[in-house]
Amino acid sequence: MSTDLQRPNHTKTFRKRRGLNWMTLGLTYAGMYMARYNFGFANKQLSDTYGFSMTEIGSIITASTLIYGVSAMFNGPIADRWGGRRAMITGAAGACIFNFAFGLAAYFGFLGTGTVMLIYLASAWTLNQYFQSYSALALIKVNAGWFHVTERGVFSAIFGSMIQSGRFAVYALMTTALVAALPWQWKFFLPAMIVGLFTFLTFLFVKDSPKEAGLDDFDPQDATSGDTEKITLAYVAKKVFTNPIAITIAIAEFCTGLVRKGFEEWFPRYMQEVHHLALDNPIFQRNAFAVVLAGVAGAFVAGFLSDKVFGSRRPPVAFLGYVIQIISLTIVALAPSLEAIIIAFTFNSLAISMVHSMLSGTASMDFGGKRAAATAAGMFDGMQYIGGSVMGVGAGWLIETYGWGSWGPSMVGFSAIGAILMLKLWNARPSRGGH
Repeated sequence: MSTDLQRPNHTKTFRKRRGLNWMTLGLTYAGMYMARYNFGFANKQLSDTYGFSMTEIGSIITASTLIYGVSAMFNGPIADRWGGRRAMITGAAGACIFNFAFGLAAYFGFLGTGTVMLIYLASAWTLNQYFQSYSALALIKVNAGWFHVTERGVFSAIFGSMIQSGRFAVYALMTTALVAALPWQWKFFLPAMIVGLFTFLTFLFVKDSPKEAGLDDFDPQDATSGDTEKITLAYVAKKVFTNPIAITIAIAEFCTGLVRKGFEEWFPRYMQEVHHLALDNPIFQRNAFAVVLAGVAGAFVAGFLSDKVFGSRRPPVAFLGYVIQIISLTIVALAPSLEAIIIAFTFNSLAISMVHSMLSGTASMDFGGKRAAATAAGMFDGMQYIGGSVMGVGAGWLIETYGWGSWGPSMVGFSAIGAILMLKLWNARPSRGGH
């Protein structure tokens, strides 16, 4: 493998146009995060309104998350054929429509409050997650064509912070006294409106490559550099699904998803039920914002360490993230005090962001390459969400059966498996042209 990779000397025009491209993509994806992470803030309200048990609420999480994961694997090759711009517009439009559809259930009294309503809500949220599955594939596909392999770690840090801004926005929105007091459906209507706006901006400003934006193209020197084969389903499948490094990362991402979904979908309800904090309680608000800011910090720490310390290697940084997860979740399991729980939640968010930005966000561009980036992202992100689906019904049943004390310990072992797999890939880097 060549080690003489040089940073490209981009012109001012190139940098300015690239900035507009990924700023628009980043804000669109942040908006879609709002339309994805809003569910956790309606979790308890849905139970209070319709009498659903935690296991029934968990069934909505499991069905929708599993569909996201499976769809991402199939939609990855589609996004490689379509291009990222078209895939992002498709995904964002669908997320907008089905967030509205989910909220409209509040006005469909004829659905009742039992099984029929549960099926409707699960179907609407599952369709939202299907379209959400295009988003990560799309942004990675586009950016693989605009960023050199030596830029991608720091780029992912900047981009990761923009993605975390979506979480910040939904936390800020959902914990304000006004929105917290509104009926539950407004937790879905408001994000839908925001996503609709950014769908239009993506249509206006995003281009799939520098050449399509009227600039000279360049070689990112990743795993498909120099390839001239036509981009077919067989080509992208061969590039990704037969690569042992990609397969190992996908297994690790299953573990990442289980911990990530287990934490993010249930921690608002944990704070409400265990510590009796309302969504607009100042302590809850500070905790929620600390979690988001830690996610931003995690992306920057990961990007800096990857490009500046580990020579553009991603697994060492992901290993550190898994280790921090193990420590944080152990503290949650011991639950020594509210202050200790808040600190553990904060560091767990930092750790999840480190792993996610390195594996789904950056390794997919490296090992899928510009031509198969969406397929690799689909494989990694898909496995992450398949893992996360376990923590819908699984977490709901576990908490109802054994109490909240079982929640933290249920995730620790999977972080440990991810850490072991990253040790195995410690020195992995993409080889130019796949050679």
